[in-house]
Amino acid sequence: MRRRVLFLCTGNSCRSQMAEAIVNARLGDEWEAVSAGTQPAGYVHPNALLALAEIGIPHRGRSKSAEEFRQADLDLVVTVCDDAAENCPVWLGKGKRTHLGFTDPAKATGTDEEIMQVFRRVRDEIAARVPELLLQFE
Repeated sequence: MRRRVLFLCTGNSCRSQMAEAIVNARLGDEWEAVSAGTQPAGYVHPNALLALAEIGIPHRGRSKSAEEFRQADLDLVVTVCDDAAENCPVWLGKGKRTHLGFTDPAKATGTDEEIMQVFRRVRDEIAARVPELLLQFE
């Protein structure tokens, strides 16, 4: 039986979406990942989708409200905001809670390529750190 993990942030447009897609693509036999935001942006950032596509992960998710999962049976809830730079949402639903902070790539500035480099860096950090975290809960 697969475990369920919710990746939670404020806007649910970048970090939590990338975490959801990476876990479902790479750890889908053991984990089912979903993502949500306390103030969902209403879209998935195009650069997040591009960064995922660059590593062969298609993602067709949508920006979702945390309220959709408040009563869901979850094994783990992971906040992914960078709490040094922003407020992390609080989860009051089911599931063990933990934090794994990542910089918000949506706030990156510079040329298109410089901004994309930030999305790639955050994607790679998520791809490295999230599976390590999930292995601790198996």
